[in-house]
Amino acid sequence: MKKLKVKSKKINLSLIVGFTLVILFGSFVLAQIPDRSKPPELGPPPSLKLPPIQHLKLSNGIPVTLMEKRQVPLVQIELLVKAGSVNDPKGKIGLASLATAMMEEGAGSRNSLELADAIDFLGVSISAFSSWHTAGVTMFTPLSKLDEALPLFGDVALKPTFPAEELERNRKERLTTLMQWHDEPRAIASVQFGRTIFGGDHPYGRGNMGNEKSIRSFKVEDLKKYHQTYFRSNNAQLIVTGDVTASEIVPKLEAIFGKWESGNVEQITFPKAEQVNERKIYLIDKPGAPQSEIRIGRIGAERMTEDFYALRVMNTILGGSFTSRLNNNLREQHGYTYGASSNFDMRVYPGPFLAGSAVHTQKTDSAVIEFFKELKRIAELIPDEELNRAKNYIALRYPENFQTVGQIANQLAEIISYGLPDDYFNNYTKNILSITKEDVQRVAKKYINPEKVAIVIVGDRKTIEKPLEALKLGKIVNLTIQDVLGKPPKVE
Repeated sequence: MKKLKVKSKKINLSLIVGFTLVILFGSFVLAQIPDRSKPPELGPPPSLKLPPIQHLKLSNGIPVTLMEKRQVPLVQIELLVKAGSVNDPKGKIGLASLATAMMEEGAGSRNSLELADAIDFLGVSISAFSSWHTAGVTMFTPLSKLDEALPLFGDVALKPTFPAEELERNRKERLTTLMQWHDEPRAIASVQFGRTIFGGDHPYGRGNMGNEKSIRSFKVEDLKKYHQTYFRSNNAQLIVTGDVTASEIVPKLEAIFGKWESGNVEQITFPKAEQVNERKIYLIDKPGAPQSEIRIGRIGAERMTEDFYALRVMNTILGGSFTSRLNNNLREQHGYTYGASSNFDMRVYPGPFLAGSAVHTQKTDSAVIEFFKELKRIAELIPDEELNRAKNYIALRYPENFQTVGQIANQLAEIISYGLPDDYFNNYTKNILSITKEDVQRVAKKYINPEKVAIVIVGDRKTIEKPLEALKLGKIVNLTIQDVLGKPPKVE
């Protein structure tokens, strides 16, 4: 019996130890389970250590901006000229966009197919582009193919042939795109919004695609004139990023671009557009539309505004991230949409401020109410926690802009286009983190006036007009899709 008692005590002791371990282990496991009721704490912003920006020059004066990235054997070269859609002559809207697209359709001694085959054979990419104020050609290549790719890059940039047969194909593609826009509420809303806040005669209001009349009018001579006028050495910059040094790349660029001639390039200027001075709804009828495309906004800020960093933080809070107020309100709380956002498109001149979303048709008026609720609320002092979360969000994401040679080239293009200082990248995070909640409130009041905005809505007028009228936000201007885009073009 005594032996049995001893055995029983041993068993009890083992059970006690076992239960103790279970409790301790369970407590450890529970301690490891994250609290999913709130977002995890953000760590400190990573430090950004970039190679120095090197400023070089070819013999004919073309500036070359270089940033080395030696980790991988890749190179990106970008030719940038000051000539974008704002340079389109009256009656020739869409010229810059079409001309640059056509630069890829034949260059030097090669036709379109031969040029494409030569580029594909090397495993490189060469493409031309245009934006509002700039245009150019970009090349991405393995270092081992750089010497073979550079002559192709030079041909596209300097010797495009603009074949007539390729112009007809591109013309047909653009007319097809215009025709398709008639069934795309997002495109309809974008065209009308730009025209509403800037006016149809302002470069920012007329768009960069062109219309049926202008697209049909383009001739090969128009494309050649655009290229000959703006693609000049005294109007150009070269950007290089990747696994090359200055001593390696400059002679190679000199061989291609060193004899490129200058020309008389007149830079276009135009007055700032008049700010939206009343609240008005522009309702474009799309019968039977299951969703309404909503755009609310006014003229915002130019890129070189002293309010740049404060606007970045303020807009991140309002609608510039997935956890923003607009997205949280319209998507998470109410389920009106898959996503709502806002943006300040800052250009050489003040670009648009825009808040928008695609919402369920039956919830159009309710969504508009919530938009205005957030546009008003952003002018109040924001909580410290929300401010810090937004600043850390921007700061933590900023290094992602420098991961590839292409991303670095894009960042350098911004510095060149706007004349930003060389220490801009290194000071960016510091400037963001210095923004106060008073700064955010100040720019919200300065740039967002809910009483003076244009409201553009593309949707089923029969369903949404009366609920919108009941909101009494302002006069409703009824439009058709053809009022916005014209008649659908006939494509043969």
